[in-house]
Amino acid sequence: MQKVIVIGCPGAGKSTFARKLRDITGLPLFYLDMIWHRSDGTHISPEEFDARLEELLLKEKWIIDGNYLRTLDVRLEACDTVFFLDYPLDVCLEGARSRIGKKREDLPWVEEEFDEEFRQWIMDFPKDQLPQMYELVRQYSGTKEVHILHSREEAKKHLELAALKK
Repeated sequence: MQKVIVIGCPGAGKSTFARKLRDITGLPLFYLDMIWHRSDGTHISPEEFDARLEELLLKEKWIIDGNYLRTLDVRLEACDTVFFLDYPLDVCLEGARSRIGKKREDLPWVEEEFDEEFRQWIMDFPKDQLPQMYELVRQYSGTKEVHILHSREEAKKHLELAALKK
């Protein structure tokens, strides 16, 4: 496990899982949200994002946290391990709600409210993005170590196993 991606619905706890994995493994952690977003709420161009992502993928070791479906195939090709957090919708909504007002290392601003558009994006995630993510992950399941986690308890067990292997 040298090149890891962590994907799943917003609010599932991808960044928290990735931080804990970083702390256990010592692998450098990169947040796609910190690459895409600027602190003023704007974002960089897709071309600049792709160039920065390509630089990351060339590194010897990493954990990359985030979905960005448009570039998922490239990250799946480059990684050796996938952690796919596929949690129930209510868990994801509560996770997103619970981080409002908290400073986070994975986002360049503090969310002041549970934005309705973002809430709707989470609500639509199971039908709009989840099937495509599963299809892409399936294409690599024979060549990558793929962990599809359905609960925080499963995630906790994987982290405990990673700590034991260290």
